[in-house]
This record gives sequence, structure tokens and C-alpha cells, in this order.
Amino acid sequence: MYSFKEKYGEYLASFEARLKKFYDELECKPAILDESLKYSLKSGGKRVRPVLMLASAELVGAKNCGIEDYALALELIHTYSLIHDDLPEMDNDDFRRGRPSNHKVYGAGNAVLAGDGLLNTAYYTLFERCADGKLYADAAKFMCDCAGVKGMIAGQSADLYCSEKNIKDGDMLDYIVKNKTGKLISAAVAVPAILAGGRYFLELRQFGEDLGRLFQLVDDILDEEGSFKNLGKTSGKDKQENKLTYVTFYGTDQCRVYADIMFDRCLRMLDGIEGDTSFMRDIVAFVRYREN
Repeated sequence: MYSFKEKYGEYLASFEARLKKFYDELECKPAILDESLKYSLKSGGKRVRPVLMLASAELVGAKNCGIEDYALALELIHTYSLIHDDLPEMDNDDFRRGRPSNHKVYGAGNAVLAGDGLLNTAYYTLFERCADGKLYADAAKFMCDCAGVKGMIAGQSADLYCSEKNIKDGDMLDYIVKNKTGKLISAAVAVPAILAGGRYFLELRQFGEDLGRLFQLVDDILDEEGSFKNLGKTSGKDKQENKLTYVTFYGTDQCRVYADIMFDRCLRMLDGIEGDTSFMRDIVAFVRYREN
């Protein structure tokens, strides 16, 4: 009998096995580089993006396309972005997942290098898969694009700009969230579609962007109302840093309404996809009602 918790655990275990192999093969010198890379990777987290990728691959028939390597690259990219986000020059957070941020343990310079190292290693992992054929190369290209200056980095830059210039604009807010959060989540579900020859690519790409928007809505609400115990990081930072967020722009009550709308939109997007979408629907609910 299907259980969301058990199925999530299966995907998570599969990914953690690939991640362990990465740890075992990683030998960086000096030791501080090796330690700082692993420190952030081993800090836990829900691994939502790699789990989504493995689930999407099973849905579209791409689970035998070396998907674990793409999931690894995605998590390396995500982790590098968190290390850099926490830096004083960015979101300036001393904690991540209940532990001191990378730069608080190893210093800002080493944190920058750890993030750079994870990004470069992610690209190396993707380049190795490109030799398997055009679809593999197309999937790698799409992920790199989602992480780059037309994706996550663009969103982060706009986030900083709006904070520094005290810009409060709804269109800019949507741009920030679509790129900073939505693009990597979109990559998680769209890359398997590319590897499956484009099967449901448009639907899954849009589903990922909508799920990213839902994820950020909930994240902004939690930053406003959550506690350090639940979040593992400092709450109330968005207001302190003058961030343009859904809560600072719309208020928490309107954000809850908007989150419910996006929740329904994500589910409707799955209606047009053949196959067992039970897990994907449950993960939408998991994102909507999470407490950390």
C-alpha cells in the first residue's frame, strides 16, 4: 500500500547512496576545503530537489538514464547557493539548518571557495554525462541555464538590488522568485522530461516554477512567524534586511490566500499528465503545509 513517507524515504535513500559515493571519492587538499565542502552537504535538509527529480524520472520513464548524477549535480548547485546566500554580503545569516553557517565555521573566504568548488564539481558531473548523447547534453544545458545568469543568479542579483534600493514592486518580486527559487525546482522536474525525449517537458517545467512559487510563499510566511527551533535559522531576517518578499509586499494573510491558489494550480497542472502522480501531488501538499 502506498505511503508518502515511505516513498519519500526510498527516493531519499537512493539519493543519499549517490551522495555517499561522492563523499567517498572526494579528496580535496588542503583539508579545510574538503571539510567545508562536506560540512554544508552533510548538514541535512529535506533534499526536496533531488527527491523531486527521482520522482519525476520515475513518472516519465527516465529513471535508468543516470538520473542520480543529475540529482547530485542539482544538490551541489543548491548547496553552493546556500553557502553564498548566508554570507554577510548577501543574506547575512549566521545559521543554516540549526548549525553555524559555513562562513562562521571556516571564514568568508573559505566559504566562497567551498561554494565555487561545489558549483564547478556539479558542472564536471554534468559534463561527464554529456558524452552519453544529445538528450543528456540537452538536460545538462537546461540545468546550467536554470542555475546561471538567466536563472538563479539573476534572481539573487535582483533580490540584492531591490533590498539595497528599497524597491517594492510586484513584477520585480515575481521575477526574483521565478528565478531565485523557481528555476532550480523547475530543473528538478523538467530535466527527467528532457531525458525522456521531451515527454511532458512543458507541463513539468511550469509545474516546477509554480511549485517554486508555492515553496517561496510558505518560506516567507515561516520567516515571519516561525521560530529558530523549527527553522534552524534566524527568523525575521527578511524585514531586518529590507527584503522584497511576498510577506513584506502583500502581508501574511494575503500570502496564505496566494499559497492556496498556487497549491491548486500545481495540482491542476498534474491533471494533464498520464501515470501515477500520487507522490507528486503529495509533495505539493508537503511543501504547502511544511513547518520548516
